[in-house]
Amino acid sequence: MIDFDFAALRGIGLTQQIVQQFFNHDHTLAHDARLMRVTEVQRDCLQVHDGERDHQARSLPGLTASLQQEGTGLAVGDWVMVQQRAHEELWLSERLPPLTHLARRANDGRRQPLASNIDTALLVMGLDHDYNPRRMERYLALVQASGVLAVVVLTKADIGQDVEERMAELHARLPRNVPVHAVNALSADTRDELAPWLGEGQTLVMLGSSGAGKSTLTNTLTGSDAQLTGGVRSGDGRGRHTTTARSLHRCEGGACIIDTPGLRTWRPDADEQSLAATFEDIESLAGQCQFRDCRHEEEPGCAVRSIISADRLLNYRKLLREVRRSQQTPLDRQANLAKWKKISKAGKERQRDKRGLL
Repeated sequence: MIDFDFAALRGIGLTQQIVQQFFNHDHTLAHDARLMRVTEVQRDCLQVHDGERDHQARSLPGLTASLQQEGTGLAVGDWVMVQQRAHEELWLSERLPPLTHLARRANDGRRQPLASNIDTALLVMGLDHDYNPRRMERYLALVQASGVLAVVVLTKADIGQDVEERMAELHARLPRNVPVHAVNALSADTRDELAPWLGEGQTLVMLGSSGAGKSTLTNTLTGSDAQLTGGVRSGDGRGRHTTTARSLHRCEGGACIIDTPGLRTWRPDADEQSLAATFEDIESLAGQCQFRDCRHEEEPGCAVRSIISADRLLNYRKLLREVRRSQQTPLDRQANLAKWKKISKAGKERQRDKRGLL
């Protein structure tokens, strides 16, 4: 029987659900195995926390191999079993199946883990040149697909451009149940505004592009200067990468925050059903279209095009294509590639025949 200090681990995000997950999971563990949480993933090693302090550790080859077979890997926020072996080295022997898991797709279709066991994702976007409603819709779709609560946090409200207009635009474009807050990430008042999601045992993750203010917001919410911060480029307002690795930080009230490097692109790891939840207005209107398979492009009797903005509809189509592509098997991708090669070849032959007739 593995024993652990619930009160100590509660301070780094342990919940009753995770404890239940632990006891429901089949284990073959050494008597000295200890439950810890991954707080940072580096190339050669990991950092884990036992509720009192951090430790350096490495993953046993068997664990790494089994996770690779599942198409995943260790992520910040994972709960793991840790054993001490020769020379007092710590090794990760097992990972508890995460309650929630955020990942993105690589170009070859593989999943790249971002964070695990997340309660709330703070989707951070600056009210300056960083403002991009399409990107926010993308973030929201992929977070909701993972079963994680999303809260939109617009930073730089004190120096931002067209703050009220942009707030109104996001309220109109995003689902009604998604909270949207405009804050000054440097102000202590931000802790009060985001307090509903900072309770003891809660785990949050910061997602957004470089320069959006994620690290500044992390420092404000944790009451520390643990994360380096930097300005944006004067030419285009884009941020510089000051955060280079995902890492977990503790708040005074008992919540944990995972800060992440900037994300400008995030290939979807979602399905069509979860995408529909983000674009609920489009899905609702689609039922009123004249044709059941309406693509909302040039079809007559389309109930979507006249109401939904062209920009939002374009973003929906792009995400839908990416979702369908991500769900293809390697054989599906090969067949699709062969199909388009055949179409391209036929088009070139028609062009040659046409030129020969002139």
